[in-house]
Order: sequence, then C-alpha cells, then structure tokens
Amino acid sequence: MSRSDADIQKELVEGGALPEHIAVIMDGNGRWAKNKGFARVKGHRQGVHSVRDITESCAELGVPNLTLYTFSTENWSRPLPEINALMQLLINALRKEAATFHENDIRLNAIGDVSHLPDVCQEELQSLISDTSSYSRMTLTLALSYSGRWDLTKAVQSIANSVEDGQLNADGVDEEVINAHLSTAGMSDPDLLIRTGGERRISNFMLWQMAYSELHFSPVFWPDFRRQHLYAAIRDFQDRERRFGGVLSET
Repeated sequence: MSRSDADIQKELVEGGALPEHIAVIMDGNGRWAKNKGFARVKGHRQGVHSVRDITESCAELGVPNLTLYTFSTENWSRPLPEINALMQLLINALRKEAATFHENDIRLNAIGDVSHLPDVCQEELQSLISDTSSYSRMTLTLALSYSGRWDLTKAVQSIANSVEDGQLNADGVDEEVINAHLSTAGMSDPDLLIRTGGERRISNFMLWQMAYSELHFSPVFWPDFRRQHLYAAIRDFQDRERRFGGVLSET
C-alpha cells in the first residue's frame, strides 16, 4: 500500500463514522467493453480487478461488511454465451482468490437463489464459504441469482407457511419477523450503496434492507472503479446527516 493510500485511509478513519456495511451495484462492464471495441465478457473479466481492489480497500479501512451485486435474477435473460462466460469467470475467481480470503481473514457469504447456479459453481462457492466461516476481519457477501423482489417473495411465503402451520400468529408479524425470513437474516442493513456506471436506480437490489441507506452514484464504469473512487464515496457518506426519519438534536 502506498503512503498516499495510508494517509487517505487515516483521514477517512479519523474524519467520521465509517459505513458498517457497503453494498455495491457493479454496473458498466458491458459499456466499458463496447467503448473499447471489446466483447462484453472482456468487461466482466476486467471487473474482477476492481472486485479485488475494493475488497482489499474495505478490509484495510476496517469496513466489516461488503456486499456485491454479482448476478441478478434478471441476468438469466442475457444471451447464453454471456451467462456461461460469467459462470466460468465466477468459478475461476473463487479458485484464484481463495488464498486472498485466507491471508486476509475474510469470510465469504452468499445470498440469492444459488440453487440455480451450475453445480460446479455451487460446489466452489460452498467450499470457500465453509473454509472461511471462522474468519472475522470482514465479510464479503456475493449476491448471486438475487433480486429484492425474490427475497421479499420468499420471505412472505415462508412467513405464510409458518402462520398456516400454527408456528406463528399473523398479528405477530413485524419487522423483526420479516428480517429473520430474508436471505440477509443476521446481516446489518447497508449504510452506503454505491452504484457505478452512471445509472441512478437500485435495480431490484435489497429493496427492504436499503430503506435508509445513503446512495452514491458514480459515473465511473465498474472495470475502472478503484479505491480512490471508493474513498470519494465514503467521504460523501461522512458528509451527510443521517436522521432515519427523525430530527437531529440542536446543540
């Protein structure tokens, strides 16, 4: 890590509260590739370098939770060759980055309907999740075959089954019960959502969990997104007053 990175990180740590949970919509891989005359898959491959840099930066800063929107349920509608390339890229990344998880005390987690992933993807994913389950420096969560509406639908179905079976009273369904039935049960809600690529929407990502998240939209395509852009997003976060629907007390 260069001296300039160390100085910036020190300033961020001393400059205010850091996000406990950063979520990222990694957008712009395809447009990055198109602008350079490459096939779309080239953008996805280049984006892996951004994943590594942002993960390492969050760990160095002391951000305990990072969630990456890796593959949405809507992404299954993409051309089959691109889907196959993305699945192979996931397999390769899990194998290649395993040592990084072990060396840096990073725990891997996944949310989403991972049963739809190819068997070999599921095997590699579950293996690394199991092997890193005791690590505590930071948790990296991959949202795979995930969408906010899928998450809420599965939660409602599970709660309805519990009510029908008599395990739960309908009058007892509150926010805590809903939280407990989401795929993110046990995770803190994101404090900061970063979306790259210039679009300004949340694209069906963690709809319930982001009720009070601060949103930062970066024009930078994901393959070019690096730690300096992360630092800018965190500074933006630290400059905001988080009221959660209330009023800050005046002193």
